[in-house]
Amino acid sequence: MSLGSRFHKRLMQPTLDPALLASSPPRFDAAALRAAAHAPRTPVLVVRDRASGAIGVQAAAFEDADAAPLRAGADVIGALPALYPEWLGDRSFSELHGTRFSYVTGAMANGIATAELVIRAAEAGFLGFFGAAGLDPDRIERELDTLEQALGPRGLPWGSNLIHNPSEPAQEAAVADLYLRRGVTRVSAAAYMKLTLPLVRYAATGLTRGADGRIARRNYVFAKISHPRVATHFLKPAPAQMLDALVAQGLLREDEAALARLVPVAEDITVESDSGGHTDNRPLLSLFPTISGLRDTIAAEQGYTRPIRVGAAGGLGTPEAIASAFALGAAYVLTGTVNQACVESGLSSAGRALLADADLADVVMAPAADMFEMGVEVQVLQRGTMFGARAKKLYAFYRAYEGLDAIAAVDRETLERTILRTTLDDAWASTRAYWAARDPREVERAEREPKHKMALVFRSYLGQSSRWAIAGTADRRADYQIWCGPAMGAFNRWARGSFLEAPAQRTVTQVGLNLLEGAAVVTRATQLRSFGAPVPSDAFQTRPRPLA
Repeated sequence: MSLGSRFHKRLMQPTLDPALLASSPPRFDAAALRAAAHAPRTPVLVVRDRASGAIGVQAAAFEDADAAPLRAGADVIGALPALYPEWLGDRSFSELHGTRFSYVTGAMANGIATAELVIRAAEAGFLGFFGAAGLDPDRIERELDTLEQALGPRGLPWGSNLIHNPSEPAQEAAVADLYLRRGVTRVSAAAYMKLTLPLVRYAATGLTRGADGRIARRNYVFAKISHPRVATHFLKPAPAQMLDALVAQGLLREDEAALARLVPVAEDITVESDSGGHTDNRPLLSLFPTISGLRDTIAAEQGYTRPIRVGAAGGLGTPEAIASAFALGAAYVLTGTVNQACVESGLSSAGRALLADADLADVVMAPAADMFEMGVEVQVLQRGTMFGARAKKLYAFYRAYEGLDAIAAVDRETLERTILRTTLDDAWASTRAYWAARDPREVERAEREPKHKMALVFRSYLGQSSRWAIAGTADRRADYQIWCGPAMGAFNRWARGSFLEAPAQRTVTQVGLNLLEGAAVVTRATQLRSFGAPVPSDAFQTRPRPLA
């Protein structure tokens, strides 16, 4: 029996003594409706008073849902069984991946989603992804050791990040190879605009056909997407030419390639709306139905028999947002920035304090370090840091000039004194040394192409800025790059006045459990309203509280 099955079986037990029915007559007041919403685990009958037409509730054991209310002159018009946070989302997600909840913590890059964060998430019944993007394979392997030692013996699920790296394809291939060698069975595939050989190899490796004829997967790709075109790549089988190339290179068996032609590259598609980091700023209410509809169309065209789960991410910082994502049909939800503000994250205490002060509009788009030349942007925290404005200025200089030597004196002074805080010559010297050790081809190209040399220097600042925030480098506080979406401000407003207001109290467990508990309340309030009950507005609101 899977971990998800055990949780499901245990939580199906009755939660209300039938004897309580006698002391629970129908009630029609706002306080009763509010109480029913805020106790989603208690089954209720929805009743209508025959004389007034008022709609109210009565506590009930689910097996007595068809029983008439004790009060004469009222009719039962509906029955709501116990609702648990564990039941939000698609239960097949929890059954397959072995989680208690359909809740995922995202893979925040540069190790911000630490091994400790992933471990705590798994212990809470979530699925956590380690933030491997931007780290070298040796560091990633050490973190895999930690995760395997902590979670492997207990059979708790976890995953790690595989990021598309167009500027360093060898790095992406090395990480994919590491995951295959170490038996990492779940990866969060991020920033992909098209499929790559390392990603296809990972997805197809280990495909088998069982005695019952069904195709079984060893490796699961969680594809983070925000555009239908990109989603299509993951929803369809891998291209034949890529599979043939992998077989020819000895990186995939012929039988694996043959089965890969029959299944999608990914069976867990994470629809990422307006979020921190790489984002297209699209609203979830428009994007999610588009992708879920595309999933259904492609699944029918391809004749798939295995389910493809579509999850939601971006903007999920309150119970209402979580509940709305599940109401849209999300199989699971994925949270990001709210976990970055937790004590287990790799962000410095100074950076977490800045996040805890953020409001809804305290974010800005800025050039991304990994796709700088392409003009790709990330969403970052604006309040308390000058990074966004300075990064935009770097990109403006990149567009305006053909190389470092061509930069006008006034702009050169701004670069050296305010942003880089060193001379351009010294900035290039340190950048050159970095690339000489990492990939000498970049140095050779930079010395041939002045604009590429300028891009490498500017990218160095962008890359270091996130590491300054992680390390808490005091004299670089104004340059902290902290990925942040509007969900952070919404979370802070919700947490204000509660125990979660203090940064030191924010743990990935308490944040996740409170969001899910609140989402169950919002869902129950919505159910009551669907029967025509005059549910008061504050029934949809919950306050964070310490949860076991």
